[in-house]
Amino acid sequence: MKYASIAKGLAFSVATAVMALGSANLAKAGAPSWCGPKKATLALLDGYGGNSWRQVTTASGKQTVELCPSITKYEYADGQGDTLKSISDIKSMAAKGIDALVVFGDAGPAVLPALTSVYKQGKVVVPYRVAVGGKDGQNYSKFIGASFENDGENWGTWIKSVLPKGGNLLFLSGPAGNSQGLDELKGLKKVLGPEYVFVNPQPFDVTNWDPALTQKVLTAEIAKNAKIDVIISDFGPSMVGALPLFSKQGKSIPALATSDGNSLGCFWQANKASNVDFKLFTVATGNDNVRLAVQWAVALATGGTPPKDEVFEAPVFEDSVSGKPNAVQCRNDLPGAIYLSSELPAEDQAKAVGK
Repeated sequence: MKYASIAKGLAFSVATAVMALGSANLAKAGAPSWCGPKKATLALLDGYGGNSWRQVTTASGKQTVELCPSITKYEYADGQGDTLKSISDIKSMAAKGIDALVVFGDAGPAVLPALTSVYKQGKVVVPYRVAVGGKDGQNYSKFIGASFENDGENWGTWIKSVLPKGGNLLFLSGPAGNSQGLDELKGLKKVLGPEYVFVNPQPFDVTNWDPALTQKVLTAEIAKNAKIDVIISDFGPSMVGALPLFSKQGKSIPALATSDGNSLGCFWQANKASNVDFKLFTVATGNDNVRLAVQWAVALATGGTPPKDEVFEAPVFEDSVSGKPNAVQCRNDLPGAIYLSSELPAEDQAKAVGK
């Protein structure tokens, strides 16, 4: 009886161990390939997190982190537009023992020394979207950029399809000299010939992506230019408050090539009937750039398989002319300050922006 009892107990222990191992393998099998077995902690750091685009992006990044059970702790810091605070946040996260840092370096090269210092301490450091200078493997682990030039090419191709004989274009971007706008212009000029005339000051009208300044700039451009065939803007929602200026001048809102936003889609649906020239084409506004950056950081920190992509390319999202890949989208039941191109469900975005 004694030996039978021992054998029974041993069999039970082995069965329990096998079940536990099977459960662990099952959990691992359900994790994405970029999620490795090594336990790690991760922080997402914004240079400025105080607008709806950043709030949706932050929520998207957190959701991506949660797909990997090997990440045992997640933290977030908002630099609040203060370069010194952004630098302090980077150093502080490293000092707290965080293993991997995903950084939206709004201040550009100003944060590079802090990134380099933390990287040389053995941390995984992945800056994304905004160029900070430096090199992979020297100043940080991996930079995950966005192909803004690709956005420009997509806009240019669509402009040629709706305006094949050329015309007057107005290009609006953010702060003076910002690399996003300059890269988009490269893409546009790859596709468009001299028959397409940019009526704005070169390289683009400066709006700082601010709706109030956008309205001021557009008012001046309408007064200066009798004919504007297409407006190109790299942040579509900032245009919504300014576009009614055309109606006040007795003109149709022209065609618009831009990035998506729920407020813009709903504005188009409400105003398309009374504005015969108002065609709309959008690329995804790019919240999901953070997902690729997080995947790289997690892979490097946990021993997972890094993604194949190293640069985020925003897909085409809406086309009011062809309806492909999507007709213009609008969720009137949700806030305007969300982005329906994002992988994050619209209802979750509404929670993220606090509305």
